[in-house]
Amino acid sequence: MDINELREMSDEQLELTAKDAANQLFRLRVKAQTEKLESPTEKRRNRRLIARVRTLQTERAKSKEAQS
Repeated sequence: MDINELREMSDEQLELTAKDAANQLFRLRVKAQTEKLESPTEKRRNRRLIARVRTLQTERAKSKEAQS
């Protein structure tokens, strides 16, 4: 998912996306400990997705504060 798709999402959708990515990241970490992952880059993709979502949430919060 790229940043433009994330920018079009509502705040609720962003939160759900972050939660889903965090859950998947947890499952991948557990799986990496117990067996070999098919795609080791999946962990990196999920971490970056979470970071992008949190960054957008912070930007939106700051812009709301500035407007007040």
